[in-house]
Amino acid sequence: MDESHLAVEHQADQISLRLARANSQRPVADAVLGGIDGCVTTFAIVSGSVGAGLPGSVALILGIANLIADGFSMAISNYEAVKADVDYRDHLEQIEHHHIDLIPAGETEEIRQIFARKGFSGETLKAIVETIIKDRELWVRTMLQEEHGLSDQSRSPVKSALTTFASFLVAGLVPLAPFFFALTLTAQFFTSTLLAATVFLGIGMAKSRVINKPMLRSGLSTLATGGTAAGLAFLTGYLLRVAFGL
Repeated sequence: MDESHLAVEHQADQISLRLARANSQRPVADAVLGGIDGCVTTFAIVSGSVGAGLPGSVALILGIANLIADGFSMAISNYEAVKADVDYRDHLEQIEHHHIDLIPAGETEEIRQIFARKGFSGETLKAIVETIIKDRELWVRTMLQEEHGLSDQSRSPVKSALTTFASFLVAGLVPLAPFFFALTLTAQFFTSTLLAATVFLGIGMAKSRVINKPMLRSGLSTLATGGTAAGLAFLTGYLLRVAFGL
């Protein structure tokens, strides 16, 4: 990245946009999580069914059943995980408020030592401490971040669950689309494979926004993961068909 590009990225308006984007990464992460799992599990069912020599209608039925059941389960799991994080944060926030009420001098000393460890001293350190403890909410947020290592980003359990469920359904429906049409099983599976590969690549590239990696590399990595899962499912179905003489 050359100096001119860095200069543009560090203009005031670009910095503001970048900081705002950082606060919106969690919904993207929820969507990526749901999308990858939805496409992987659904296409794995399709691959396993085709490998086992089952008709396309069976793959469609199993795929739709998986979409509803597994998508709902994943959404609930994400809801509970986020809810636990929110409850934990609320609990620590109450504790910090209580400590400020009981021992403000001790909490002030904690702030002083936190920023002293960052290299501040003298009048600068004194000014930082005084600024923080004048604002009780800032004081508590600082303690949550610096003492407990919690992010300042707020999260909604319901929004996370709905985002995960929606992305799971949308991405999971894509590999099933060809099975709604009266095509040969070979054509259905070939088209489903192309569509699933496109979804894997697209989701992986979107994931690069969250993990801060090159888009193409992230896309190919997700494609490789999804392809491996589907390949294992196909091989398993084929081997079981041979083993049971179906």
